[in-house]
Amino acid sequence: MAERLAIIGGDAAGMSAASQARRRDPELDIVAFERGPYTSYSACGIPYWLGREFEDAGRLIVRSAEKHRERGIDARIGHEVVAIDLDARRLTVVVDGAREVVEPFDRLVIATGAEAVAPPVPGADLVEPARTVDAAQRLDARIARGGHAVVVGAGYIGIEMAEAFVNRGLRVTLIEAAPQVMAGTLDADIARHVQEGAEAEGIDVRVGTPLEEVQHGADGRPCAVVAGGERIPAEHVVVATGVKPSVSLAREAGLEVGATGALVVDEGQRVPGFDGVYAAGDCVESLHRILRQPVNIQLGTHANRQGRVAGVNATGGALAFPGVLGTAVSRICAREVARTGLGEREARDAGLDVAAVCIEATTRARYFPGSGPIWVKLVVERATRRLLGGQIVGTEGAAKRVDVLATAIWTEMTIDDFEDLDLAYAPPVAPVFDPVLQAAGAAVRALD
Repeated sequence: MAERLAIIGGDAAGMSAASQARRRDPELDIVAFERGPYTSYSACGIPYWLGREFEDAGRLIVRSAEKHRERGIDARIGHEVVAIDLDARRLTVVVDGAREVVEPFDRLVIATGAEAVAPPVPGADLVEPARTVDAAQRLDARIARGGHAVVVGAGYIGIEMAEAFVNRGLRVTLIEAAPQVMAGTLDADIARHVQEGAEAEGIDVRVGTPLEEVQHGADGRPCAVVAGGERIPAEHVVVATGVKPSVSLAREAGLEVGATGALVVDEGQRVPGFDGVYAAGDCVESLHRILRQPVNIQLGTHANRQGRVAGVNATGGALAFPGVLGTAVSRICAREVARTGLGEREARDAGLDVAAVCIEATTRARYFPGSGPIWVKLVVERATRRLLGGQIVGTEGAAKRVDVLATAIWTEMTIDDFEDLDLAYAPPVAPVFDPVLQAAGAAVRALD
């Protein structure tokens, strides 16, 4: 009888692991349990669908459970794993919210992802997070009626959702407790350009405004928020104040949770102390390549790569996940936003002696149609002159330049070597000296 690989979680990390395992071992029995109605969907695309940048929500589904089954993976939707018995090698699974079954396994991949964290104020926990396709579809039906929307939390998701509501013709207020938008992602001098872009779209951005209450009507739906001492009536409320690793199931099974709140794994995505047990994605710790310490950075890029490592190693391979820089990119309110490595604040908090510079340039030759502003910030370690981080905000064509910065940081390049890079130029795509090289030059001058 073939051995069985069970996977808890049917999205990026889980199904990446399943796909890799199937390629490597055609005889392995692979079963994946997903509590929701969809597998392999793009949560990152939800705000853009809500904003009707494309019409069909089905395009968010990268691969359905049926397609996975056609490829030899027994993907089961509506199956929530509620207990793991590592000694007996079995899972307790609730099917369609009703009957309970026990499923055996020989090897296990835990890919339970992350869950929304509501602020500890009255009514906030009653607002359904729009983190899954089915939740987004329910929100879509409500916002079709128009009205005023309040978005709580000005991180990536909060601002993307605010923009989506504006695109649908709603009046939007965005509130944030921190004194800036994207406080956990960008330094203040870069983040102000994101806020300006949001305000230019008609979003009422209120920073330094903590949420105090979400009020609900007789029908159970949100009707107002209280923030900064003011009651703001609203037909729609989205709470996007952050997420945490979903680890309660694994913790109850005896798996170790690290200081980050995520599961401890080794570089092969193995769970220490439990043979044949792996974990990947938003629920696990990763090694930060600069800080050389565990972090929990929740990005689809990391999840897919970690899932690949887990799937290969669960079938006898020997891959290692090399760590993360937290490279991320988005398009928010007509401005592209990107970051990699350490921000200035993060570097100083880590006790590093750094120089930071920020320059303004243009995305193309200044005279070329479509040229727009771009702001680039670099963080460099003084003693080694090593590039540690970069942040970019700008118009179309700005953000993907972060990949050059990420590559340089990954290879531990000095700012002097970076300044001499041979980067491409043509008026439609860049000025003679690319903005990242202009920023490098400014950093060299600051150090000298």
